[in-house]
Amino acid sequence: MTTETSPLSESKIVRPFEVTNKLMLAITIPVMLASLTTPLLGLVDTAVIGQLGDPHLLGGLAIGALVFDFLFSTMNFLRAGTTGLVAQAMGRHDNVEQQAVFWRAIGIAAVAGVLFIAATPLILQATIGFMNPDKAVSDAMSTYVSIRLLSSPMALGNFVVLGLLLGQGKAMLGLYLQFLLNGVNVLMTIWFGLVMGWGVAGIAWGTLLGETVALAVGLFIIYRQFRAVPNPSRARVLDTHEIRRMFAVNRDIMLRSFFLLIAYAYFTRAGTQAGAVMLATNAVLMNFLLISGYLIDGVTTAAEQISGRAVGAHYRPAFDRGIKLSFLWGLLLATAMAVFFLIFGDAIVAFLIKSDEVQKMASLYLPWAALAPVVGLLAFHMDGVFIGATWSRDMRNMMILSLIGYFAAYFILPKFFGNHGLWLALHLFLGLRGISLLSILPSRARIQFAN
Repeated sequence: MTTETSPLSESKIVRPFEVTNKLMLAITIPVMLASLTTPLLGLVDTAVIGQLGDPHLLGGLAIGALVFDFLFSTMNFLRAGTTGLVAQAMGRHDNVEQQAVFWRAIGIAAVAGVLFIAATPLILQATIGFMNPDKAVSDAMSTYVSIRLLSSPMALGNFVVLGLLLGQGKAMLGLYLQFLLNGVNVLMTIWFGLVMGWGVAGIAWGTLLGETVALAVGLFIIYRQFRAVPNPSRARVLDTHEIRRMFAVNRDIMLRSFFLLIAYAYFTRAGTQAGAVMLATNAVLMNFLLISGYLIDGVTTAAEQISGRAVGAHYRPAFDRGIKLSFLWGLLLATAMAVFFLIFGDAIVAFLIKSDEVQKMASLYLPWAALAPVVGLLAFHMDGVFIGATWSRDMRNMMILSLIGYFAAYFILPKFFGNHGLWLALHLFLGLRGISLLSILPSRARIQFAN
């Protein structure tokens, strides 16, 4: 009779591995390409609605997208937490625990998805009460959200599948699945939204189909992988200590994501209160920040996987080198994106939005959106390091401190500088997040890798 050892029983055994630019790019490039398709969905959605020339529809789509930023990004711990825990198990050479982490996470995803669907009326009511949009914007938002919420179990399940693959360093498989998900999404969005003339409803149905197809294929890939290696027992999957650890890590990542989205929500809310044109302007410019963030996410994920693997292997040199290389590659990408948007940003806005008012106003605030990825790079990078090391409590605490600073700026600066003050407050928030996490990194690493 064999007994399964604790996944932490050999956590102090040093298992060296080399961190190179080749390893970094093997993770970064596939994730970057996969991530790039995600904000392109936002651009496609914006372009589809933009062809109708109605700012109210675009405003409704922007608020609806924000709802799912709240719901799904708050649940992003299913991806991030899974990646960190799987990477650490990989560092310990524990194949059984990698599977156990997956099954724990997929159970959470299924339950949470069903709860989101059941809570549709409450979600709509809370959104309308918080944003207080006019009726045309509210109707468009309600249509989009009601349909897209049906995709919740599939979307959250895809988080877990991607988290497992990234934790194992199988970024190319993750790339293929994201291409599949987003490819189906784009095609169906254009077909339903424009060709069939369904508008925002068509965009929502296209997203639902993309999530469903990707999850079916992803689960098939995972099934074949698990079938070839020893599987965890039910007792291992339901191990009380590991479940508590997963919930502790996931809880703090969820709170960190929730607080981050509060900041973005108040940013959008300020645009809503300034009118449909300002709302549409800030919404289209935020796509630039999101595109840059998704590109940088490739580097962030590399930092996440290497940091988690180094913690599991108890090997400090790999941890330090992974941080250095990932930051340098991130700085290169962030700078390139800032220059690109400064040069071509006006042309992109003109392509996406036919409204002359929105185009003129977006040109005025374009530099803020273009420079945001450089300002936010350290925050994005530190997120990857801390998620991989599962130092989630520190992430939560530093996020709270940064949010306090953000709100101080949010309620003061716009009074003097208008929408420029709003964007400045967002920049201060991004900077505070990165600096606060960097300040505690050395002490946390010393404790983690102490002999």
